[in-house]
Order: sequence, then structure tokens, then C-alpha cells
Amino acid sequence: MSMDEKQQSVDVASLWQRYAVDKDVELRNQLAEYYLPLVKITAGRLAISLPPQVDRDDLLSSGFFGLLDAIDRYDLQRSNKFETYASVRVRGAMLDYLRAKDWVPVSTRQKIRKYEQAVCALENSLGRSATDAELAEQLGISRDELQDLERQVSIATVIPLDDYLRADAQASDDAGPSTRLEKQEEKKLLAEGIEQLPPKEKQVVTLYYYEEMTLKEISLVMHLSEARISQLHTKAVFRLRAYMARD
Repeated sequence: MSMDEKQQSVDVASLWQRYAVDKDVELRNQLAEYYLPLVKITAGRLAISLPPQVDRDDLLSSGFFGLLDAIDRYDLQRSNKFETYASVRVRGAMLDYLRAKDWVPVSTRQKIRKYEQAVCALENSLGRSATDAELAEQLGISRDELQDLERQVSIATVIPLDDYLRADAQASDDAGPSTRLEKQEEKKLLAEGIEQLPPKEKQVVTLYYYEEMTLKEISLVMHLSEARISQLHTKAVFRLRAYMARD
């Protein structure tokens, strides 16, 4: 039986009702098995920024514990769907795992900062997206060295723009009028920055943040390697950071 067929055969509403009454571990495990694809999808989306040294099994394991926590904490009286609530907690658990690993050396952090400053300064003076040649010249390195640097700084985008977008959505519910207006202006500015990205970077951002595709799915759509998609994503994130800082 396929996963879809298995899910269709489960009376999930009944499971939730029974679990709400007695909090039975076996019922919780059945719910976790039903929602397990959500963990895999979340891990697949985070892969756009993960360096090779990150163990995917450990990432999935941390996400699974996030799922169990979401099941324990979910209130059936909530107006939002469990999938929406659980996605936030699963992703949060995975990000906590990645932060705890602290696999970014000090030397790499310095390179990241230097790269970000170079992008911001150069694109501020040009008023447009800088080319690879212009950025390499700004940094005083070769094109090959620039590509190697961008592979390293991709680590820094593991917690990228969707954190901002998620925070924006949450603030809209809780914040006062002035804060909501400020967030609306920031979101408008971000949209303007996306429109100014080079075509391939814009496509990656659109597919990842708005179509919610995984790294693998984007690579198939764009007929590029996953490594190249990750590089384009990195460049786009730093350009958008520079654009937001400039304005």
C-alpha cells in the first residue's frame, strides 16, 4: 500500500478525538506516522541551503521529534489546520538542530560578512545587480575563488527569507497598526527587490518561497544541478539583503 493510500485509509479525525481524551502513546504514534510526509517535505525544502556535512537522517530525526511535540501541544479547538501548526514546529526543531551543530567556523563567518558587505556596497553604487566579474573585482579575487566563496556562504542562508515572511505573517495577527503598516512596507520592498533580481535567481526565489518547491524539484524544473540551484539561491538572498539595507 502506498503512502497516499495508507493515509486515505486512516480515519485521522477519529484518531485525534481519541487521542484528545486519553493521550495514548500508540494513538500518538499513529498520528505521527500519518503526518510523517510533512517532516520529509520540510527537510527537502531546507536542503536548498544545507552544506554536505549535515546528516540528513539527523535532520529528519529532529523534525520527527518536532512533529511529536506538535501533536502533544495541538488544540483541536484551534481554527488553524494541524498541518500549518506542525510545519512551523517541525521546521523550528530542524533549525534548532542546525544552530546547535554550529558548523560555521569563525573564518567562514568572516568571509560571509565580507561577502555581504561587498554585495551591499557594490550594488548600492551600481543601482542594479552586480555581475560575477564585478563582485570578484570588488573582493579582489578570481571568478573561481568567488564561486568557491559562494559555496561556503551558502551555509549562512540556511535560515533565509522565509523566516522574515513567516514573522511578517505572525506580526500581522498580533501587532498594532503601526507595526503592521511597517511590515507591509517591508514586504512591498522585498517584492520590489525580487523583481530586480537576475532572471534565474528570480525564478529560484519564486519557486522556493512562493511555489514552495524543494531543491530537487527546482533543479528538475530549471534543468540545473542542485548545487547550482543552491548557489543561485545564495546569491539571491544576499542581493535581497543588500536591497533591503539600501532602502
